[in-house]
Amino acid sequence: MKLTIKYKVLLSFVALSLFGAGCKKVDFGDTNIDPNRTTAPITSALLTNVLAGFGNNTWDQGGVRTVSGLYAQYYTETQYTEASRYAKQTFNWDGFYAGALYDLQNIINYNSDPATAEKAALNGSNNNQIAVARIIKAYYFWWMTDVWGDLPYSQALKGVGAITYDAQEAIYPDLLKELKEAGAQFDGGLPAAGDIMYNGDISKWKKFANSLRMLVALRLSKADPATGKSEFASALADPAGSIEDNSDNAQIVYPGGNFQNPFYNYYNVVKRDDYSIAKTLMDWLNGHNDDRNLAFGTSNVGFPYGLTRDNAVAFANANPTYSRLLDPNTVGAESAPMVVVGAAHMLFARAEAANLGWTGETVATLYNNAIDQSWSQWGVYDATDIANYKANSDVNLAGGSVDQKIATQQWISWFPNGVQGWSVWRKTGYPVLTAAPGTTTGIPRRQNYGTNEPQLNGANYAPAAAKYSDGSGDNSQFVKIWWDK
Repeated sequence: MKLTIKYKVLLSFVALSLFGAGCKKVDFGDTNIDPNRTTAPITSALLTNVLAGFGNNTWDQGGVRTVSGLYAQYYTETQYTEASRYAKQTFNWDGFYAGALYDLQNIINYNSDPATAEKAALNGSNNNQIAVARIIKAYYFWWMTDVWGDLPYSQALKGVGAITYDAQEAIYPDLLKELKEAGAQFDGGLPAAGDIMYNGDISKWKKFANSLRMLVALRLSKADPATGKSEFASALADPAGSIEDNSDNAQIVYPGGNFQNPFYNYYNVVKRDDYSIAKTLMDWLNGHNDDRNLAFGTSNVGFPYGLTRDNAVAFANANPTYSRLLDPNTVGAESAPMVVVGAAHMLFARAEAANLGWTGETVATLYNNAIDQSWSQWGVYDATDIANYKANSDVNLAGGSVDQKIATQQWISWFPNGVQGWSVWRKTGYPVLTAAPGTTTGIPRRQNYGTNEPQLNGANYAPAAAKYSDGSGDNSQFVKIWWDK
């Protein structure tokens, strides 16, 4: 292409500018900086972004957390039933590392680096921002290791591509350390801006940190009971307290618009309708006059769990009023809150710890208060109904089988949080769940590593996958993770 006279002149001018006057070095100044782009992230925006998606840790339509709920038999698929029947899943974790975890690490980095800390402090004291980010980051890694087992942890988020996997037994102690240190890191400065969960209430963040410490510690009741007992007692004794009333629940109250309750989004934006409350859960609720049945679903008609596609379609056609998940007009409405960790969960945890002999608290008092808090959380509390419910022989602790009853009530209270419900079942064996009809493998005990790992991090993936090997090969979903005894 021939250059026009205009561009010949321009190039000559540039050449003279660059090489004239004794070939002096030219300083281009800020010409390589986009004036419309921030050179450092706005940490308050990062925190809001993370918390806006925090409720999805309970349910993520079709994602890894939803499939965990299928394994817990909270719900079941009504059309394409492969996941309910334990077809191999291949969820990649890239979105978590590159998404929420990356944002949280950036909050920590920009508040820690002396070069950026002063600017970052415009969004709250450095310590308060770091503490909040560490707590949420620990929560993410907690459920991720409970889903996959060993995973990249200690060397993750450092800008290194191919890194080793940490053993779950090494991850758990570090999570406890992180939560303890984060709870103690809060100072008297400005709270973290962008906090749409606790609106800057540091006292509630401290309670959340202690609550997570207790939950993480309790998961060690079989794998490392000595550590579990010590850490649980330490968190319980912390003067900052823990969540024990619904007013302190860790929950996202969605403002609507671009930030919607995930169930509302599922029904009204994505416009899907292919999950139902599993008959496993609904039959238990109906059979014990549990008023949460019509809060959990749109009717009291449960869908048989794990049917083949043909049988599922036939049942749906014959029973059009089967229960969908969370009525989008009430608890699944656009601005309805999504509880991540609530008072009921913590009171049941303390009841379990007391039953294990880890504390001197009264099991029955904690257990009954937990049921009260759960019914209140779901807006169905009625004094007469709940008294009748607690009188059920399968509920009342006076009849024995205390560990089974606590575990079953925990399982119910965590709905719709599939990872937590599945974890309760894996650790305790309660409630007794029957695998999908016609399957021979049993219920999965972990999720498979995704298909990206062997391609992008093959050298480190291989030994990790081999750790979860059975007759079907490496990376099996039917091999237990470390604490699943």
